[in-house]
Amino acid sequence: MDFPALEILPLAADYTDSLQLPESETFAQKVVAFFPGSTIGNFEPREAVSFLRRIACLCGRNGGLLIGVDLIKDRRRLEAAYNDRKGVTAAFNLNVLTRANRELGSDFDVSSFRHQAIYDAALGRIEMRLISLRPQVVRLANRDFFFDEDEYITTEYSYKYSLPKFTKLAQSAGFEVLNIWVDRNKLFSVQYLGVRSGTAVNS
Repeated sequence: MDFPALEILPLAADYTDSLQLPESETFAQKVVAFFPGSTIGNFEPREAVSFLRRIACLCGRNGGLLIGVDLIKDRRRLEAAYNDRKGVTAAFNLNVLTRANRELGSDFDVSSFRHQAIYDAALGRIEMRLISLRPQVVRLANRDFFFDEDEYITTEYSYKYSLPKFTKLAQSAGFEVLNIWVDRNKLFSVQYLGVRSGTAVNS
């Protein structure tokens, strides 16, 4: 389907930095941001609110945000997904050490760490870790870091939300939830948020 009147302006940037939209040659009646996947879950909740506030400011009055939100589900299902049998997530996690060696000049022995992901039900988040398999010393940034056996590095959080909890978070950031699409098994949601009237924006 073609939408010749729909203007799309690409922006290559780090979304954790301050963003400025490219100048439009036409008058935009509405600015809609798209934040797919479940990346919002990688923010601590207070950081998620701060990030969403910046998006609300970026979109301006009448603006909106289409966002993916991973939902709370059974612990076994979550831990199985993050500890998959093919080892895809483990390889992704361990690659942090490979990149640290290549880009920061550290000397991690990648084979001396193992991947682990656990679900903290009280906080509603997956915690990804790299666990030391033996006592060892790692050199990084001209400092020595000592690891005992079973001591771990936390590499990622992935928060899962109930629909009411994410609604509350969005409201704290100046949005209102206008529409929600959920899959048949209620595992994942796509939500359309509108900038709430009265929210401080730049436009």
